[in-house]
Amino acid sequence: MTVLPLAIALGDPAGIGPEIVARAWANRKAAQLPLFFAVGDARSIAAVWDGPVCPIASPDETASVFEHGLPLIQVADAATPIPGQPDLEGARCALDSLELATGLVRSGAASALVTGPVCKAQLYAIGFTHPGQTEFVAERFGISSDNAVMMLAGPDLKVVPVTTHIPLKDVAQHLDIELICAKVRVTARALQRDFGIPDPRIAIAGLNPHAGENGEIGREEIDIILPAIQILRDEGLTVIGPLAADTMFHARARAQYDVAICHYHDQALIPLKLLHFDEGVNITLGLPAIRTSPDHGTAFDIAGKHIARADAMIAAIRMAAACAERRQAAQ
Repeated sequence: MTVLPLAIALGDPAGIGPEIVARAWANRKAAQLPLFFAVGDARSIAAVWDGPVCPIASPDETASVFEHGLPLIQVADAATPIPGQPDLEGARCALDSLELATGLVRSGAASALVTGPVCKAQLYAIGFTHPGQTEFVAERFGISSDNAVMMLAGPDLKVVPVTTHIPLKDVAQHLDIELICAKVRVTARALQRDFGIPDPRIAIAGLNPHAGENGEIGREEIDIILPAIQILRDEGLTVIGPLAADTMFHARARAQYDVAICHYHDQALIPLKLLHFDEGVNITLGLPAIRTSPDHGTAFDIAGKHIARADAMIAAIRMAAACAERRQAAQ
């Protein structure tokens, strides 16, 4: 199958996004990457890479220049990007790049969206009101943030946090039966449609130590998680749990499921990053188009030092293309 090129928003110009996108293009043949184009400021790439960049005006020019240089749709930074030195103008450039890349995917000019890392603190300082890029992209696609599910994926593990960027002390009060059911339904549909898993096996973690010990260490498993599991089973989904989180991520346990549903950020991301720190991908489920990103931040401390690894960006590009191809094949 061939799909339209992927759109990649470079992220914060002062972070490692420009470098890892450029390195992904430089390794396009060895990594067998599909066609893609970048959206951002060419100067942020020139500051960290001396390879060729081919300016383009629209995505349909990508194929004709891809072998000659990294295709780029220019979005100018009002200041001169300096690696490792974020500023508000860079944040505006990152947001403009994200907006344009998202719009190109929405319009059908690109097959999928890949987003480079941004600095939330800088974005908040210029008036960005979304918790992160996931929620921003969901809104632009007309999807409620409650129906957009963040999944983190590596070669041997996929995890979904039911709650994301909230304090740990608030997790229990945010959990309810319908929230868990909604997240699992979206996840199951995406595994079927985008990952080609006809009957996904879904493991749901407990919230408390030892999954609550039958109510001795908390009642969330009894009052919330088990009822949600029963509803999902009644709907025909293959669901196990609640499982003690400290025993569900070793190799033998992981072989029993396709995705782990976790209840808070670190419960999901610690095992994912332990196993796949350099190749984890963040994919937003439940959107009308595919959106992925590398599962790491801007890494301002190493930006411009030519040591940033492109593994996660390459994995994000591959995953976006594979999912887009499955969707196209199903049409």
